[in-house]
Amino acid sequence: MADFTSSGWSLYIAIVTIASILFCLWLALALAKGKVKGQEVGTTGHKWDEDLEEFNNPLPRWWLWLFILTCVFSVVYLILYPGLGSFAGTLGWSQKDQYEREVARVNQAVEPLFAKFMAQDVKTVAADPQAREMGERLYLTYCVQCHGSTAQGSRGFPNLADRDWLWGGEPEAIKTTITQGRQGVMPPMGAAVGSSDDVTNLAHYVLSLSDSGHDAARAALGKDKFGVCAACHGPEGKGNPALGAPNLTDKTWLYGGGLATIVETINKGRNNQMPAFGELLGDGKIHLLTAYVWGLSNRSEAASR
Repeated sequence: MADFTSSGWSLYIAIVTIASILFCLWLALALAKGKVKGQEVGTTGHKWDEDLEEFNNPLPRWWLWLFILTCVFSVVYLILYPGLGSFAGTLGWSQKDQYEREVARVNQAVEPLFAKFMAQDVKTVAADPQAREMGERLYLTYCVQCHGSTAQGSRGFPNLADRDWLWGGEPEAIKTTITQGRQGVMPPMGAAVGSSDDVTNLAHYVLSLSDSGHDAARAALGKDKFGVCAACHGPEGKGNPALGAPNLTDKTWLYGGGLATIVETINKGRNNQMPAFGELLGDGKIHLLTAYVWGLSNRSEAASR
């Protein structure tokens, strides 16, 4: 990658840009000769359908001057603004600085509103209609891509509208998840479990924990193999929010609850990540978003406050 960050590339881009503008100016001036009165206009030398030819008229003067003005504008622009390699322009403007100024201006305008809700606990904020509308807009901007417009998730993306939480559903746990992100990892356990039959037996036992369809005989054989799973999921398979280990005794499955899917999970493991939004959103927006997400699975409690 060092080849693409050296100063040579910046110089190359600047030379190509300047050469292109100079070539365009030369081309415009070379074609600038006007039509001499009384002089017969020639053709381009091409013929179509035996006798159809195109006159070689000079470019219209208005078009020519507009083209030259465009080239002049390009030169002025590249002097004032970035565009010639690493040259920052005489005005010192950058997209990053403008973005930060605009964000700071918006934050200054909405800070009093955020401060009002920051002074309230999450459950109180969740009951405020204005806060819910603001939280919904934040959700539709930053969360909908993974969790869906109805917050019911999809394969590999948790449902936020139920009460089944991998890392805990209390307001502080939700806020931590949004702020810091989460890294959910289940290592491949096939080798630790044993043979392919052992893995299948264990999968049947896992299905039996949630009273899902399973082979009772194979589940009985797989029970002893569950010891390798108990370290994370607990001896009864009820999960561990501190590790993000799911509860295996309900019928909520992140990747699917079929036998083949569970066998695949045991053999290959799973690796999933939610990015951290703390730096991007800031405390005020995260507080509102936390209240909105908590309210999705606690609608009756939020409405009664």
